Amino acid sequence: MALWKQMLIVAFLAALAYGGYEAYAARQAESGAEAAGGDGPAPVTVEVATAEERVLRRTVEAVGTTRARRSVDISPLASGRVVSLDIEAGQTVEAGMVLAQLDDEIERADLAEAEARVVEMRLAVERLRSLRSRNAASDAAVEEAEARQAEAIAAHERAVRRLADRSVRAPFAGVVGLTNYDIGARVEEGAVLTRIDDLADVEVEFSLPETLFAEVSTGQRIAARSAAFPDRDFVGRVTLIDNRIDPASRAFRVRAVIPNPGNLLPAGMFMSLSIVLAEEQFLVVPEEAIVVQAAEVYVFVDADGRAERRRVETGMRREGVIAVLSGLAPGERVVVRGLQRVRDGLPLRVVGQEASLRAERSAVGPAGQGG
Repeated sequence: MALWKQMLIVAFLAALAYGGYEAYAARQAESGAEAAGGDGPAPVTVEVATAEERVLRRTVEAVGTTRARRSVDISPLASGRVVSLDIEAGQTVEAGMVLAQLDDEIERADLAEAEARVVEMRLAVERLRSLRSRNAASDAAVEEAEARQAEAIAAHERAVRRLADRSVRAPFAGVVGLTNYDIGARVEEGAVLTRIDDLADVEVEFSLPETLFAEVSTGQRIAARSAAFPDRDFVGRVTLIDNRIDPASRAFRVRAVIPNPGNLLPAGMFMSLSIVLAEEQFLVVPEEAIVVQAAEVYVFVDADGRAERRRVETGMRREGVIAVLSGLAPGERVVVRGLQRVRDGLPLRVVGQEASLRAERSAVGPAGQGG
């Protein structure tokens, strides 16, 4: 085929392609004009969200270990053979409950002897006082009898105490642990029978960096979570703050108390903590609504169906939202989807607006009454 014929075919195909493009562009312009009511640019399809007020918390994370608010070793105050043992690991006991009983036959006999001696001395004093009233006994004899009576009373009190020491009692209400002794075993004075923990509340001690020292105060709220209870938060309050900074770690110690109903948390459990440093109410919008361009931060507001570019000042970010400190009012709607096509003044077509209004009416019910 001749060269001129080839060139003629190429020119024809180019003209055909150009004509098709022009026809497509004209059709698109016609469609845009119809969508805009025949005048102005076509609306931009977007999704919006309403600016609302919400409490935001500034928190810090830490880890700690639980411990009982009160915890003591249970030991007998005397040596002897165990004749009764009411200790079961995990058992809840009341203050004063007898946990273990040592053999006490000798102590009971000593007490009976001491009681008899007290009675004998009381009668002797009464007899001498009667004789003294008739000048049949001297004052010295009466005074000596009264001294003997005082000695007998003191001996009786010691006997009562020795007998009481044969019973090992709980010093406060709590939960007892394991014991290595059985009935019939001989225990020595001071031997640890078991341990009792007061777990109505548990303490958690943790460390924070010194940079937070001025921001932590007693009464602040904490939330604690354990791997043993992954779906449950235990809420407590800061109760004590150490007044010293560790020069090696540059941290300070903090203690918090967590209510422990049902004694769910044992002593020694590892906890992940979240400490609320501050709580404040802010006007918030989704993070997707914020546009950052150079040194300017702005959003697009749905102002009666048209995009209005609004410069804003932002604050803290939490859980997918960002605080807006200035530039917006509560209830204003901001664009969160389709931002790449939005320009100031362009008309907007909000996707899902009618559906959300229908859902709102359905939730409220007829005539604004609860459904």
